[in-house]
Amino acid sequence: MKTAMNFFMREITSEDWEAVHSYASISDVCRFQAWGPNSERETKLYIEQVLTDTNAENRTRYVWGLADVEEGHLIGTSEINVLDQENEIGRISYVIHPGYWGRGIATQAAEQMISYGFQQLALHRVEAVCDPRNAAAIRVLEKNGMEKEGRMRGHLKLNQGWRDSYLYSILATDALYR
Repeated sequence: MKTAMNFFMREITSEDWEAVHSYASISDVCRFQAWGPNSERETKLYIEQVLTDTNAENRTRYVWGLADVEEGHLIGTSEINVLDQENEIGRISYVIHPGYWGRGIATQAAEQMISYGFQQLALHRVEAVCDPRNAAAIRVLEKNGMEKEGRMRGHLKLNQGWRDSYLYSILATDALYR
């Protein structure tokens, strides 16, 4: 039986590419995404882009590695992107190695991203999108108090064609994250 796991969030480093590649190269991990399965080159380019964004003068992208407390190795990533500074809107996302699915890690990571968006970035609104077929992602977002606002048709181009997306959001005025 899988049990809850402790993890901590830390900035991504160039040395993390192999750990990220260990899950970004798995088709099940990216079946609802516009990326992947990644080649080693694609994963290295992703890490390079994250590091560039981390050091940007007007930073709008915050990506953290999710590391196992006991062993210290990376088991996933989570991020928040400021989509609209004037209207104080951010979007969260997360990716977890499938060996750690079902342990509440994504729920905790999403909670921390939402909290960071409201408390550190002073956002008014945090949103997320997910594939309507991704029941696990839907559960994570709803457990974090996010409301489904609707379905965006043909929202994201995947290798196998266009994907619809559900749009979820939570506001700073919602009691859960004050």
